[in-house]
Amino acid sequence: MSFSSLGLSEQLVRATTDQGYETPSPIQQQAIPAVLSGKDVMAAAQTGTGKTAGFTLPLLQRLAANPRSGKGPRALILAPTRELAAQVHDSVALYSKYMPTKSAVVFGGVKINPQMMKLRKGLDVLVATPGRLMDLYQQNAVRFNEVEVLVLDEADRMLDMGFIRDIRKILALLPAKRQNLLFSATFSNEIRSLAQGLLNDPVQVEVAARNTAAESIKQSIYPVDQSQKTALLSKLVRDNAWEQVLVFTRTKHGANRLTKKLEQDGITAAAIHGNKSQGARTRALAEFKQGDIRVLVATDIAARGLDIKQLPQVVNFELPNVPEDYVHRIGRTGRAGESGHALSLVSADEGKLLAGIEKLIKKQLPRKEVEGFEPRNNLPLKPKAKADPARARSRNGRGGANGKPAGNGRSFGGRPGESRSRNGGGQRGRSAQRQSA
Repeated sequence: MSFSSLGLSEQLVRATTDQGYETPSPIQQQAIPAVLSGKDVMAAAQTGTGKTAGFTLPLLQRLAANPRSGKGPRALILAPTRELAAQVHDSVALYSKYMPTKSAVVFGGVKINPQMMKLRKGLDVLVATPGRLMDLYQQNAVRFNEVEVLVLDEADRMLDMGFIRDIRKILALLPAKRQNLLFSATFSNEIRSLAQGLLNDPVQVEVAARNTAAESIKQSIYPVDQSQKTALLSKLVRDNAWEQVLVFTRTKHGANRLTKKLEQDGITAAAIHGNKSQGARTRALAEFKQGDIRVLVATDIAARGLDIKQLPQVVNFELPNVPEDYVHRIGRTGRAGESGHALSLVSADEGKLLAGIEKLIKKQLPRKEVEGFEPRNNLPLKPKAKADPARARSRNGRGGANGKPAGNGRSFGGRPGESRSRNGGGQRGRSAQRQSA
């Protein structure tokens, strides 16, 4: 199957060929015809499967069929982070190189005035993060009356980051008659709920099993004491002659500390997270892609949308609090059919987090100890079953207080290692994440 066989124009086929793409990926084979038909689409695909082109290419073709008469935008693409928004806009620019389409990207963390000037000139496609888009609307810099197509990219992450209020405000401002495209890493229950109120009889596309990692990714666990993690990471980078490795930490401060220690060990490294300016993040990513630095240390939110071709290694310096984030992290390697290696440095206090991940992906990950770094406390091969207090008391002929059966010892129905809130702290946690995006 070729891109031309999907009904794409000669200009778009030339643009894909220029990028080295000749055969559409599974998500593109299903999504492109659906979008071209004008129907609403609900698509789930892992990162690295080509889903951005899955909506960008047909969207551009639909716009080209009816040239812009006003100032636009005619297509609005919402993304959760600066990096992802910039990446999507890069794709729009690359694929529309042989077309008269005008596009722009807007996000927070940079001055708003230059963005306002771009919007005044008129455009066809606008890529935006929800928060900055609302800022621009409130300053009368953008109007939505000409929007024909709405795209929610990485919709699951936008919900995680607490953007649902902004999204609802934006939806209320859009024309009722439009095409809606929802792209997500998974079809979670929250995503399905959002889709019910947004999409009209959508075509559903799903090319990967829910919450699974690509088969092309080799996964392994390196048990190690917390105090030895940095030394082990340095050893692995040196011994394996890794020239490009993406490392995940849970916090911004942790990313800074690790970067500093790696530099002290003679390993070039840089950190990207919400406290870094957009210029610093862009510069660090460019240096990483060019091979000027060997290790890029990132938090989950900052890494969302990173597009690094043929990234060979991903390291979890710390396991994520939410099991689904593990799948998103390791999806940075093994992209588009390429092989990749995802390894996790896991200390004994992360046993519950590991158990939650293995439960989610339905497999036990192989353990591999490194000589000289054997942990004092071993990781369990299988999580220990929690005792049921009610059952135990029943066997002893006793109940709970006042003779009533006791509870089962679980809190809020969470998975092992999972807190009450998926983002670590309810609305307050979501606000903090949004400010960091």
